Amino acid sequence: MALHYQPLLLLLPLLLFLFSVDSAVSSPKISALDLAALSAIKDSLTDIPGSTFFSTWDFASPDPCSSFTGVTCGFNGRVSILSLGTGLSDSPGLAGSLSPALSNLTLLTQLILFPGLVTGPIPPQLAQLTGLRVISLTNNRLTGPIPPSFSTLPFLHTLDLSSNQLSGSIPPGLTKLPSLKILVLSSNELTGQLPVTVSAQLLHLDLKKNRIKGPLPRLPSTVRYLSVSENSMWGPLDALDSLSELVYLDVSMNQFSGPIPTSLFINPSLASLFLQRNNLSGGLPSIEVDPALQSYGEGSTVDLSHNFITGEITPLLAGVETLFLNNNRLVGSVPEEYVKSVYDGTTTTLYLQHNYLSGFPLPHGSTLPDKVSLCLSYNCMEPPVGIADCPASAGRQPSRPESQCSVFSHGGSLE
Repeated sequence: MALHYQPLLLLLPLLLFLFSVDSAVSSPKISALDLAALSAIKDSLTDIPGSTFFSTWDFASPDPCSSFTGVTCGFNGRVSILSLGTGLSDSPGLAGSLSPALSNLTLLTQLILFPGLVTGPIPPQLAQLTGLRVISLTNNRLTGPIPPSFSTLPFLHTLDLSSNQLSGSIPPGLTKLPSLKILVLSSNELTGQLPVTVSAQLLHLDLKKNRIKGPLPRLPSTVRYLSVSENSMWGPLDALDSLSELVYLDVSMNQFSGPIPTSLFINPSLASLFLQRNNLSGGLPSIEVDPALQSYGEGSTVDLSHNFITGEITPLLAGVETLFLNNNRLVGSVPEEYVKSVYDGTTTTLYLQHNYLSGFPLPHGSTLPDKVSLCLSYNCMEPPVGIADCPASAGRQPSRPESQCSVFSHGGSLE
């Protein structure tokens, strides 16, 4: 019997050796440089009560690459991804500040800071990490400027610094980065104008809720998501003409003026269009669009409310699921296409209040579907439906005073 086991006994040392080699390859020992950097990073941050993120960061551990939460190592035991915090809804996150020692993780490709109470500036030394592809430091209390040195990161694909307290202007070199696709700087205190040159082939640009002023610069045709809402920007919207790939556009709550580019209404991919609360003027385009190319339908939203749009409503926007044309200077009768869209349930919200409309051709004996909200109050007609579905901001008056309607219909102007 012993003879049968002898080959196995001879192979056992070899198997143990191969296993040890495989373990060493799959779990490399972390480099001393990176371990020291992680120690300094931990010293500058702390778990908010209720968070246990750092509980696994035991520097006596034989294998921090495997045991440290948020740490991912690549070859030779170098840290390649660092996620600070868990991002879980039941975790309050971290407090403290970001250590300049982050720049010692020289092979880092992704740096992620989940929501918490981290304060202080963003270390400009991060620009020394030339392999960075993702920087995401969101929903904290970071202050100071966006480091201009970020404009030297050649492989940066995603920069998300949203929901902090960052100030100053956007570094002009940032929008020229060759690899940048996603730039999210929303909900900060940024000022100044947008960089004149935006040569980065951006897909996603979100700058909403800042204090940015000035005109909208020419943007690359690659942009699919654009939001600059709730700033103080002005001027025409001509720069949007070339954005044929747009899926989502929000320039609301600014001071943009002039006509709405016709291209925005015939873009087959654009299903969310928010232009409300600006100083836009002119009329709705009177053009026919091939239904096969029309993006409006289920899930679509168009909001042109609170502007100075004049003339009659054209059939162009019939079929939009949620449509706000209220608080403009629209006249005439509502086209039958909109009435049909409301009554067949395609359009579930249609707000036309506070215009100068004179008719809504309601089909005889028709009843509104339960899911539809239709508001026609404060126009130059007796609304054929009640005001129960109108928002409180529409007021309780069903119609405009005749004096306003007669003055406006004869070319007068009303504020």
